[in-house]
Amino acid sequence: MRPDERPCLSVIIPAYNEAVRLPQTLSTVLSYLKAQPYSVEVLVIDDGSTDDTVALAKEAAQRYPEIQVIENDHRGKGYTVRSGMLQGRGKYILFSDADLATPIEEIEKLLPHLKDGYDVVIGSREGQGARRIGEPAYRHFMGRVFNFIIRLITLGGFQDTQCGFKAFTHQAARDLFTRAQLYGEDAQQIKEAAVTGFDVEILFLAVKYGYKVKEIPVKWIYGTETKVNPLKDSWRNFKDVVSVRLNDLAGKYD
Repeated sequence: MRPDERPCLSVIIPAYNEAVRLPQTLSTVLSYLKAQPYSVEVLVIDDGSTDDTVALAKEAAQRYPEIQVIENDHRGKGYTVRSGMLQGRGKYILFSDADLATPIEEIEKLLPHLKDGYDVVIGSREGQGARRIGEPAYRHFMGRVFNFIIRLITLGGFQDTQCGFKAFTHQAARDLFTRAQLYGEDAQQIKEAAVTGFDVEILFLAVKYGYKVKEIPVKWIYGTETKVNPLKDSWRNFKDVVSVRLNDLAGKYD
């Protein structure tokens, strides 16, 4: 693919202190994608890491010209994903967690629906055909409680809004992530890892503006090195869900 040629697929990988996992992740992702019949780019969006994440990502970029490394201040996953989604050039744009909890090959379950006219296709850890591997019971329970809260306050119709594996058409990605309010350009710098409810806002906007959204069950593997803090992140996610509803009532999404 020429440097000025638009890739078919952009893969956005947000990374915060991922020096241990990132080299293998990038090797796995590129080995798979380079074997596919479509052109790709992989954007590693660093969220102000304090370890060797950036150096290792740049080493991988020297081996794989498909990789680009973008360095941000530490402002959390929501801001990091938004940054990458707005810079991806692909006809289709996917964001995927750095631990590959959802294996990269699951993209083949999402792409056909984008090609068939859907604007947003989200991986789901719920529903017939989904596989959750190694997840502690308390984490699954937390997820179902959070999904109930989302349905009650903000957004119905989805069984799983938080799976870190979502694909968009280029136009939908640009529009939705530009409109997002919670973790936009004015997002504050932070001092620790932060799991947020940015997914809820994006899906809320997708429904509000009439985009066609499809939820597809995928394989998901629980990682023991997760950065999720059950108490802090549950509270932060709850506040994000409430903020989406308040923003809408205040006309900030009009």
